Amino acid sequence: MQLITLDFETYYAKDYGLRKCTTEEYIRHERFEVIGVSVKVGDGETEWFSGTKKDTKKFLDKFDWDDAVAVAHNAAFDMAILNWHFDIRPKRIVDTLSMARALHTIEVGGSLSALVTYYNLGAKGTEVLNALDKRRLDFTPEEMEAYAGYCVNDTELTYKLFKVLGRGFPLVELKLIDLTIRMFTEPCIVLDKRILADHLEGVKAKKAELMAMITQDRSELMSNPKFAALLADRGVVAPTKISLTTGKETYAFAKSDEGFKALLEHEDPYVQALVSARMGVKSTIEETRTQRFIDIADRGPLPIPLRYYAAHTGRWGGDDKINMQNLPRGSTLKKALRAPEGYRFIDCDLSQIEARMLAWLAGQDDLVLAFDRGDDVYKIMASSIYGKPESEITKDERFIGKTTILGCGYGMGANKFRAQLKTFGVDLPQEECERIIQIYRTTYYRIPELWRAASKALEGMIDNCSAPIGKEGVLIVEGSNGIKLPNGLYLRYPNLRKITNEEGRTEMVYDTKRGRTTIDNRIYGGKAIENLCQALARIVIGEQLLRVAKTYKVAMTVHDAIGCVVPEDEVEVAMKHVEDTMKVRPLWAQDLPLDCEGGFGVSYGDC
Repeated sequence: MQLITLDFETYYAKDYGLRKCTTEEYIRHERFEVIGVSVKVGDGETEWFSGTKKDTKKFLDKFDWDDAVAVAHNAAFDMAILNWHFDIRPKRIVDTLSMARALHTIEVGGSLSALVTYYNLGAKGTEVLNALDKRRLDFTPEEMEAYAGYCVNDTELTYKLFKVLGRGFPLVELKLIDLTIRMFTEPCIVLDKRILADHLEGVKAKKAELMAMITQDRSELMSNPKFAALLADRGVVAPTKISLTTGKETYAFAKSDEGFKALLEHEDPYVQALVSARMGVKSTIEETRTQRFIDIADRGPLPIPLRYYAAHTGRWGGDDKINMQNLPRGSTLKKALRAPEGYRFIDCDLSQIEARMLAWLAGQDDLVLAFDRGDDVYKIMASSIYGKPESEITKDERFIGKTTILGCGYGMGANKFRAQLKTFGVDLPQEECERIIQIYRTTYYRIPELWRAASKALEGMIDNCSAPIGKEGVLIVEGSNGIKLPNGLYLRYPNLRKITNEEGRTEMVYDTKRGRTTIDNRIYGGKAIENLCQALARIVIGEQLLRVAKTYKVAMTVHDAIGCVVPEDEVEVAMKHVEDTMKVRPLWAQDLPLDCEGGFGVSYGDC
């Protein structure tokens, strides 16, 4: 296959551009226009072309896209233009932005300018700033020549960047980048406008009803302690953060705080109303997202915008202001996401993947075996907690066992465990929570041992030494480089170091980004194991995505689930194929017990 590097330059204005529109909205908008495009085949000379849409199509068609690896920076943008406007779908897609996300954490920005500066590959031009509100025919010959040079330079820089990033970059991850981009650029999910319109009307009516129920005055809503108490009355633990001013823990009640914004989608509508009143927002996330879906429905199928390697554990993240990773459970919006005519939607989710991964990584063989046999591990835990046979465990006791298995594997203490239970409407005495935590750690003693091993590994990373952690041969601690994962990428902790906190205790922290600010992020053994289990689970689901994609159209992925679209007349065969595929154990973890559950239907919500 030949390598084709490309870059589009497009019309933008003060009221129309990627700062005002989502990527999907911008490219599908009636005002969209390609000013020009530059294309580089292999290491040959980069060609620039500017002309009508018809002539641009003719220029692009002279390249053999069917046998090409197409490279771009922020490829979701360029490949969407290729497909949606020129009906071109390269055989393979490579995105240097995605590659950079996987190789770096926060040391380098994601822009082409920042990356080429970091790697000393050259400098990105600024001619694009002079193109504001200029249609193709508005450029003078001199201006167009300068713009052509700018675009050609971007393509050359992208090519150079790919050559640098591509050295040793895992092939499996390149395939995942390709698949992630295609979820956006080659959409297949149809939006049901009738369901969306009815839902929007209901959401607005419910919001008005709830807002009318808010009886607290503004002073009570704006007081942090009083507002936290209001949330607590609804079983919600107030989100917290470390203040950048004082360095102390404080309530995370700012409009930009992710934990606080997430409460706008809380399952309790009254909590949504409280948060909306506090923020002073005119609409809830559910309302704005529903309207956004309605608008997309008028333009075509739903592109699934996902950021590859959005978290430092490698997990995908939502994008383009619709965050498909965060659709509420049971949301009507899922009913509006439908398979095309003649097809069915399949959604299949890995079962208890993190709990299984944790037990396996720790060498907690009795728990691994229980998962492998299909035993009810929640009842087993409850049996240990309550000292009676599994056959006598009640539904409520099993729930305590479930919360313990799923929540206590990363070092959670009694206080947080009790608070977590309260969010589910269960209020246990502090002493009982302490007893349960101790039973968990005693019963599955190899898990706390794994936390301690991870803590030593972190200290080894500070000293630029290697240290063992978990299953032999799975994870490799390579000093300050981080922890090498089975896919060849690394879990990194930038600027990992020890500090003395205000209480005089020594703790480990690393640099992380919150907006444009770099802050200290505390890390310890249990938290590192959580990161590693999530990273390993993400590798598992990534491998499964690629296997399923060989046979069926993968439309989306949400956390540990795969969503695909299959022909209606073979849906049962396809369902079995997906389930069988998701139980295949990775080569690096042949004794890791995997299981899944899923379903199929006309819509995502039917599965």
